[in-house]
Amino acid sequence: MQSQLSVTPRKLPVFVFPQNITFYLDDQSTHKQILTLYNPYDFPVKFKIFCTAPNKYVVVDPEGTIKARSCVDIVVRHIALSLLNCTIDKFRIQMLEYPNKQIIGKREVEAKVVSGIPEPLEKVTPEPELFQQIPSTGKNQQSYALMTHNKSVTRDTNYVALLAGIICIAGLLLPTEGERNLRIPDYLHLSIHLKLILSFVLGMVTIIVLRL
Repeated sequence: MQSQLSVTPRKLPVFVFPQNITFYLDDQSTHKQILTLYNPYDFPVKFKIFCTAPNKYVVVDPEGTIKARSCVDIVVRHIALSLLNCTIDKFRIQMLEYPNKQIIGKREVEAKVVSGIPEPLEKVTPEPELFQQIPSTGKNQQSYALMTHNKSVTRDTNYVALLAGIICIAGLLLPTEGERNLRIPDYLHLSIHLKLILSFVLGMVTIIVLRL
């Protein structure tokens, strides 16, 4: 994996899911993450993945080719997890024309290391009575004040955003058209274009939830 970031002379949209990745020190299941790169175009493209801290990660197949209207999964492993490495690093994904390798687009993905384990999903939209059981911090108190000020509006918005996020995640986990999967009917195999839309909506939902 290379550590230098190149300058992109011109750009085309680069689609990747998820838009950022988080490694939790106490949850081994998060020590390996998968980045999915999408190519919605009618021509093949090459890709390369760079990192600001290449000594901390192992990226399986950091460069390759994506066929037209296809996608590839890239495995990212963190190999230096410790309290000292609870920082934010960046991966840069470059797309290049095939076969002349001229850079046509780029996208950055943040990789964050945090202590502990992921919070349960039900804590995303806490009810007022649940705040009595959560340790009191400045951030929690501020969130509680906001919730009591606009309790009904915030709660409804959270529910809608959470439902939309669940639907998008479920859609992204379904097979892509052209994949062989005997367990899932063909009508549940989604197209690349639909998955790109779901990825975009999921990113917007994440922003909405984080701002509430």
